[in-house]
Amino acid sequence: MVKNDQSPGLLQQELEGVLERITFQNEENGYTVAKVIPPGKSQPVTVVGTLAGAQVGESLLLQGTWINHQKFGRQFEVRGFKVKLPATLEGIRKYLGSGLIKGVGPATAKKIVDYFGLDTLEMLDKYPERIVQVPGIGAHKVEIISAAWHEQQQIKEVMLFLQSNGVSTSLAVKIYKQYGDQSIRVVRETPYQLARDIFGIGFKTADQVARKMGLPEDSPARIQTGLLYALGQLSNEGHCYATKEQLLVSATELLDQPKETCEAEIGTLILQEAVIEDKEVYYLPPFYYAEIGVAKKISNIFRSSRSRLGMFKTMNWALAFSALDQTSGFTLTDQQKQAVQMALTEKVSILTGGPGTGKSTITGSIIQLLKERHASVLLAAPTGRAAKRLSEATGLEAKTIHRLLEFSPAESVSFARDRENPLDADLIIIDETSMVDILLMNHLLNAVENGSHILFVGDMDQLPSVGPGNVLRDLIDSGVLPVVCLDTIFRQAEDSFIIVNAHRINHGEMPLFTKEASDFFLFSEPDAEKAADWVEDVVCNRIPEKFGFNPNQDIQVLTPMHRGSAGVSALNERLQEKLNPPSPRKAQVQHGSRIFREGDRVMQIRNDYDRHIFNGDLGMITKVDTEEQLVMVNFDERIVPCEPLQLEELVHAYAISIHKSQGSEFPVVVMPLLMQHYMMLQRNLVYTGVTRARKLVVMVGDKKAIGMAVRNNRISERNTMLKERLQVPPQGEGSDLTLWG
Repeated sequence: MVKNDQSPGLLQQELEGVLERITFQNEENGYTVAKVIPPGKSQPVTVVGTLAGAQVGESLLLQGTWINHQKFGRQFEVRGFKVKLPATLEGIRKYLGSGLIKGVGPATAKKIVDYFGLDTLEMLDKYPERIVQVPGIGAHKVEIISAAWHEQQQIKEVMLFLQSNGVSTSLAVKIYKQYGDQSIRVVRETPYQLARDIFGIGFKTADQVARKMGLPEDSPARIQTGLLYALGQLSNEGHCYATKEQLLVSATELLDQPKETCEAEIGTLILQEAVIEDKEVYYLPPFYYAEIGVAKKISNIFRSSRSRLGMFKTMNWALAFSALDQTSGFTLTDQQKQAVQMALTEKVSILTGGPGTGKSTITGSIIQLLKERHASVLLAAPTGRAAKRLSEATGLEAKTIHRLLEFSPAESVSFARDRENPLDADLIIIDETSMVDILLMNHLLNAVENGSHILFVGDMDQLPSVGPGNVLRDLIDSGVLPVVCLDTIFRQAEDSFIIVNAHRINHGEMPLFTKEASDFFLFSEPDAEKAADWVEDVVCNRIPEKFGFNPNQDIQVLTPMHRGSAGVSALNERLQEKLNPPSPRKAQVQHGSRIFREGDRVMQIRNDYDRHIFNGDLGMITKVDTEEQLVMVNFDERIVPCEPLQLEELVHAYAISIHKSQGSEFPVVVMPLLMQHYMMLQRNLVYTGVTRARKLVVMVGDKKAIGMAVRNNRISERNTMLKERLQVPPQGEGSDLTLWG
């Protein structure tokens, strides 16, 4: 509850001071809680409001009003601000060493300011070559600092222009990086282009700029961009297309315009080929062509008379399986034998089943038979961790799908392996197929030669891919592909309550919490705040003490939601403070409200094709270079540098969402489930979380919430026509229609 101690008619007040630290910042809207030290004062005051883009060490002139917060006391509520160059030596040191300029950290900033004093900023403006006079700074570093300072001054111009037009200054650097000297022209003439070109700028931000520029709210450019944005938002929810009703409802709500106005502009977008209409539904082109491509390629593989595994068509399978039993030391079941035979004789096939049902055993048997006949195999999975597990299970190299296809960012985000340069393999095995979205599946199949065989392995009861589509389920539900669905838990897995409870959850039954269980526990606590306390205690103390697991390496917290006291954000703050607290021995850097520290567990949240790291990749910060403003992250034994702008694509990963855990496995999973998560409580979510654990699952929360999730088998429907496209009969060799039956 906030109470203003000013009468409503009073004018805004001003507060001047140096930004000492940012304690919280919402990166979506720029709302900030920060500490500012006024001139001549030693104690900071708390300021709240939009301060996006302000750097620690900058002198700010804040406009706003003083308020009394019921819990936090007297604060200055910011309505606007201007950046002033610092005027004191300490202010200049903080300003230069804040990460604003590449190559200048706190130590270098101190050297420069100690040498040039209050003339430092003027010298950087007019005589940057003189930095070479500073002891310990070489000519090469002078070039880097000079170029960075020059760029920063140009960015300042863009910042001032954007700030006057309602854009948070945090986006100015991004805009400048995208458009360079054309930034102001682009923003002034085609503001909606920002939403299409720049990560982190959505329609609402671009719309705010456009309205400042005087574009009317019913302008065609605004309506068209809004429609495309609405389609994009639906794809972010997993849909490949939108019905007319879905699109118009989303667009009219977003644009605050009549349906008729929005509907008229759909036709324009279709004429521009920015939207594709098919059977009265609307696609963004990449998703339409991906669906078409997947269905057509599967049709072509099946209809091709070529087979690189033709020798298995005439094999004496009874003899082969008898020999396999002797060499492997175990006997395959009839269902497992069926799966092995299917993979080696059918051109495209699917193996699905839950944990402990023998998918790895079957894969190993397939590889053994291929080796005996000198046939080639390629193994891949969607993520690095899944590929590593597949490699450990088979003894062969397994790659991520991106690596398999030889992704090449230099070639305009394309893959070296494609129709003209297909993969050379008799059989291709893709694990964790439930994670593969429609776009990646299209790229993969485009690189499969018609004579090759491909086996998709996965668990169709897990959550679908983060990206658009529901590919594995569509392939199975189409009824046109051979499928073996494993449903028997093997004896060696029956002692694992993780596997037993995973199958119980999948069948709509409550998991068992018994004294006999040594790998599955519940700490019952319905209160969210107290449950968060339990999570902290379980991760930091109880599990390490009782089982010996390392909390920094072995234990992963998975939670259904980002918000709330038992959500991703709050738990990350708690666990970072406990597991990797500040230390003089650990360098750190602040980005917005996040502090990245050496030893932190982190996750990439956006595909970065240039650095070959992808949405959901997990890593650990190995080094923070405060001078070069670089954060070095170990992603699966590969050290990747992150510059300041790239830090917005990095989040802490002591706790992650269950959705983001797909494809990964952890020795220990701790999973809070509470009624505050009610919007996300569904069976496949809990099932996915439980099946991420290898050795131990600890649930924390409310049995009522667990029961609600287990009973809720409502799977969110995704708009996709892949199943239907697969079911349509072929139209003749070479036809552009995709389809077979």
